[in-house]
Amino acid sequence: MKRSTNPRATMARSEYSCIAPRPCSSSSAAIRNRSARPADLVQRRFNPTRPNALWVADFTYVATWVGVVYVAFVIDAYARRILGWRAAMSMRTQLVLDALDHAVWVRRREGATGLAGLVHHTDAGSQYTSIAFTERLAAIGVSPSIGTVGDAYDNALAETVIGLYKTELINPNRPWKTAEEVEIATLHYLDWFNNTRLYEDNGDIPPVELEQEHYRQHRPSA
Repeated sequence: MKRSTNPRATMARSEYSCIAPRPCSSSSAAIRNRSARPADLVQRRFNPTRPNALWVADFTYVATWVGVVYVAFVIDAYARRILGWRAAMSMRTQLVLDALDHAVWVRRREGATGLAGLVHHTDAGSQYTSIAFTERLAAIGVSPSIGTVGDAYDNALAETVIGLYKTELINPNRPWKTAEEVEIATLHYLDWFNNTRLYEDNGDIPPVELEQEHYRQHRPSA
């Protein structure tokens, strides 16, 4: 299925290159200095022209009978595909690290040999500004981007996708009893979301299908 005219195509490929005086890369010493917190490289521009140009991430919570379950997501902004996720009973940095590692594994499993040029964008939560998380991004060659403190619009795409997850899965199926119940339901939901759900911003085709169409159209010539 061919995609309808794509307004994202009007944006330059380098739309997420550094636009602030701070460098894209960072070191542990810079991270320890709060003034060196990664800049917002996205500036609310959530429509990249290809996969693996911009990932956005955030997490939410689900109340269960055994306590609160936190669910973290990593989303490729091109097709709004949820690449990585993780559910846990605590919201420590490991939660978001595991979601990131899942996303990287998915892309490598699909044949990506590197993630050069990729920007990973989040809000200013402590998990995402931690030394461990920023060092992990540096290790895989990804540039960190962090929105303004207290401004929800700076990570609006992640919040929109998570809002769909809450509206379509979590809220209609309350009460949730256990963390395992949330995990199993989330696994099935994300399979449907990525492969079957018609996404309006994609021209009413699923995220995976839109990515596949992009790769067909940009297949290297022999």
